[in-house]
Amino acid sequence: MNRAAGRALRALLMATAAFVAAPALAQVEHEIPSKPFTVDDSYLSALKWRNIGPNRGGRSIAVAGSTARPLEYYFGAVGGGLWKTNDGGTSWDPVTDGKVDNAAVGGVAVCEANPDIVFFTTGETELRGNIMPGNGVYKSSDGGKTWKSAGLQAVRNFSRVRIDPSDCNHVIVGGFGHYGAPNAERGVYVSRNGGQTWKKTLYRDPKTGAVDISIDPKNPNVIYAALWEAWRKPWAMSSGGPGSGLFKSSDGGETWSELTHNPGMPAGIDGKIGVSVSPVDDNRVYAIVENRDGGVFVSDDAGKSWRRTNDSRDLRQRAFYYTRITADPKIKDRVYVTNVQFFRSDDGGKTFPTKIRPPHGDNHDLWIAPNDDQRMIEANDGGANVSVNGGKSWTRQAYPTAQIYRVTIDHHFPYFACGAQQDNTTICVPSKDWKQMNVLGGMYGYSVGGGESGYIANDPKNPNIYYAGSYGGELSRFDYSNGQERAVNILPDNPMG
Repeated sequence: MNRAAGRALRALLMATAAFVAAPALAQVEHEIPSKPFTVDDSYLSALKWRNIGPNRGGRSIAVAGSTARPLEYYFGAVGGGLWKTNDGGTSWDPVTDGKVDNAAVGGVAVCEANPDIVFFTTGETELRGNIMPGNGVYKSSDGGKTWKSAGLQAVRNFSRVRIDPSDCNHVIVGGFGHYGAPNAERGVYVSRNGGQTWKKTLYRDPKTGAVDISIDPKNPNVIYAALWEAWRKPWAMSSGGPGSGLFKSSDGGETWSELTHNPGMPAGIDGKIGVSVSPVDDNRVYAIVENRDGGVFVSDDAGKSWRRTNDSRDLRQRAFYYTRITADPKIKDRVYVTNVQFFRSDDGGKTFPTKIRPPHGDNHDLWIAPNDDQRMIEANDGGANVSVNGGKSWTRQAYPTAQIYRVTIDHHFPYFACGAQQDNTTICVPSKDWKQMNVLGGMYGYSVGGGESGYIANDPKNPNIYYAGSYGGELSRFDYSNGQERAVNILPDNPMG
């Protein structure tokens, strides 16, 4: 080492020693303030939110109607609160905005004995990556005009709520629990006093929640319920485990017996299970089971024994997101399964040749009027729609409940707000009030390529050019001036196949 290099090394060592020997000043400079840091946001008080659309529906997993009032229906938007129609689905109004501080609806039910009594649960159990937590059960005694909390906030996420058709005070809810962590509040809860107090009567373990409930309308003391061991985290999910199972109560939900391993049921690990007892014959029970040997199962002795009637993957694909089955209230051998498509069987679940086509796919829930099996409301990823002819035709989904994953402001003047809608296209809408711009039945705006999950980027030098992405590596370029779109993906092309 030469002399110059030696002097440089000694200087570096001395500087390092001085820094290490005097840490007090650095500690003082970075000391955490004793008082919490606050921000004066009073300047934001002049700003007000307004809805600019798009006026098209978003995902729904919960619907209900009224037997006594054939024009009244409810649907829950997973991120947009509870909505009600008084004209058979022609128009809809939000009934929880400004009244309930949670917009994630998991289940809804109307009491047949008094349709002014309505319950809904918050949180959801269709475990998408954009799942939202809930904060309990809510009740209305005036047809949705006002709401009050009915408790169970610690459960967090719920599946079903069911009401005894002859006794509005007898209510059963399915508590799924925290979707990403174990919690002891999971299970089936029963109330005998209209939601004032609850008793947990069916519970397996902290990892297993309740996912479906079906009441026998001929004898409401007979109740079927399904438990599901599952979790969802930002990076992964799990469906199935030893906690999953199917159960039956003969005393209104006070005690339960397990049906999971009865003759005819599949062996091995179960996942999500849907169940529905026939209103025509209470010995007929339908179930759809997530299992290696799963499918549609039918019992003709009230759950004592079962037979698998159909194992089509069309009925049980992506089970965590679907797995619901609904018995027809008038025809014993008619049963519906909601999945990517909407299926109907007229031979007791053996075949499902009838595909009903609502306005949107990815079907999640179905309510059929007990006194008229042609009148129904159905929920899907585009919202909810009403039919009075057994699904031959449906009402529209023109209401602003779209789930927009991301938002971008483009460089037009006046500007457009752009975003990617869940299970729909990207869309850009004018920043002017959408109620004043309502054309084409509310379906105004334009897509800029890409897909439901992607980011959108607008060219700052040419506002007619948009780049938009989606999952699977998709990337597109769209020119608004001529409507041309082309792929600009980075190879390899779409690894999803």
